[in-house]
Amino acid sequence: EVQLVESGGGLVQPGGSLRLSCAASGFTSSGYWIYWVRQAPGRGLEWVSAIYSGPGSTVYADYADSVKGRFAVSRDNAKTTLYLQMDSLKTEDTGVYYCATDRFGGSRGQGTQVTVSS
Repeated sequence: EVQLVESGGGLVQPGGSLRLSCAASGFTSSGYWIYWVRQAPGRGLEWVSAIYSGPGSTVYADYADSVKGRFAVSRDNAKTTLYLQMDSLKTEDTGVYYCATDRFGGSRGQGTQVTVSS
């Protein structure tokens, strides 16, 4: 069973940075996609980015236009933790962030709150 656990959220001022983590377990294949999605207050889930964690050094990444150039995904060497580095944060980035197995939020964890406010 795939399990995803997010952490690293918090309160940050506009222009600041945060790094979110997603601890992933239960994948049976050597390569898999992890999607970051978020939910702003009163809105539906929005896809933010995706990372393909493959065998060896194989990594692919994709980003929504709204975060391109500001957010970056990566993974650790053990390939068990995925990261979402968020720079130049804006107030509209506020929301609960989830990692998931598809861009619609499948199998997502409990989420981590990100609040961008002065």
